[in-house]
Amino acid sequence: MTQPLPDDAPVQKVRLDVWLFRARFVKSRGLAAGLIEKGRIRLERNGQILRLTKPAHAIQPGDILTLPLKPAPLRVEVCTVGERRGPASEARTLYRTLDIAGP
Repeated sequence: MTQPLPDDAPVQKVRLDVWLFRARFVKSRGLAAGLIEKGRIRLERNGQILRLTKPAHAIQPGDILTLPLKPAPLRVEVCTVGERRGPASEARTLYRTLDIAGP
C-alpha cells in the first residue's frame, strides 16, 4: 500500500495515453491515442466533466475517467500513475472501479 504524499509534495501526473497503456485498457499507446482523439473518454475533476481529445492530457490520482468499454461504459478512479506496463495484477492497482450511475 502506498503512503500518502505530504501536502507540499508535487502531484504525480502522466499523459492519458500512457496511463491507459500502463493500466492495460489498450494494447498500445497508438490505440489509446486513437480512442482519445475520437473524444470517447471523459474526465471528471473537481466537479467538472471534460471530453478529452488530446492524448497528452495530464491525469493525476483522484481523477475519474469514463471509458467506452463493451458491453457497458466503465468509470474508474485513478489511484496512481504507475511506473511501467507491468502484469495485470500490477495494472489493477492503478485504478479503482466505480459504479456507472454517474454524470
